[in-house]
Amino acid sequence: MNGSDGNFERAFLNEQKLRLAAEQLLKDKSTVLVAINNELQKKVADLEHQQMLFVQTEKMATLGTLCAGVAHEINTPLAYAMSNIESLQNSTPLLITLLKLNEQYLNNEIKESRFKHEIDILNLQYPYAWLYNNLQGQVNDSVEGLKRIKQIVHDLLNFAHPSSSQDKQLTDVTTGANNALRLLSNKLKLCEIKTRFEPLPLIWCNLSSINQIFVNLLMNAWQACELDLEKGCIIEVNIFELNTNICIEVKDNGCGMSEDTIAHMFDPFYTTKEVGEGTGMGMTLVYAMVSDHGGKIEVNSTLGTGTTIRCLLPLKA
Repeated sequence: MNGSDGNFERAFLNEQKLRLAAEQLLKDKSTVLVAINNELQKKVADLEHQQMLFVQTEKMATLGTLCAGVAHEINTPLAYAMSNIESLQNSTPLLITLLKLNEQYLNNEIKESRFKHEIDILNLQYPYAWLYNNLQGQVNDSVEGLKRIKQIVHDLLNFAHPSSSQDKQLTDVTTGANNALRLLSNKLKLCEIKTRFEPLPLIWCNLSSINQIFVNLLMNAWQACELDLEKGCIIEVNIFELNTNICIEVKDNGCGMSEDTIAHMFDPFYTTKEVGEGTGMGMTLVYAMVSDHGGKIEVNSTLGTGTTIRCLLPLKA
């Protein structure tokens, strides 16, 4: 019995020793795994930050190419509004004098004969007919021009605003198309733009990214058509529901792409443009943004005929 007890005790101690060693090994491995996981989380955060920087850099590059057109879009209504306001400014003395005369007459501070005399003199200096025929139109045109400027600035701020993948909300994708078309209106003024926007349900998406997708696709379509000005530029923008997706379709009748270009069009820094004319990140970011929304991209292009690009965004995230 004593021998059996001794064997049992030794076996128990050995088992306990092995168990403690296993527990220590597990504890050590867990510590290592926690450290690795923390490091991975930092790497993921760094990658997301770098992606945001790439997106912002591409936005600034795009805005750089649009500056001249945007300046023209702002200057035209601004010049018109300033001209109208200067004209109204010249009429201010007349309006002030008329208001004062009316106040004096209503307060019985001047007689009716004197009031009529002063009114006649003012009419000779500043014909009333010109004032009431032009005043309302000048004010309305100035307001419309300033609203146009406000909309352009609003579109620019929406486009340039830094965003992350977390900035998602229920949005009508058509809003992004309209924002992009307004932003690029001067650039696309020589193009025939055809649109077909079907009524769509709201989807959970990042509006800033949707704006960028439309701007990049439209810029690419415009540049493809710019290479053959004799043929004319026709760009179609269609948005419709396709199966369980919202389909963003941009078609052009431009130069088209070869199979090799299609195979590499989403590669970072790949570009067919001359040095200094493109960053090579436009379609890379479109691909990243569509993927971030759980979507996919389809490309159909023929050299000399044109290109059709479809971005399919799932209705349910």
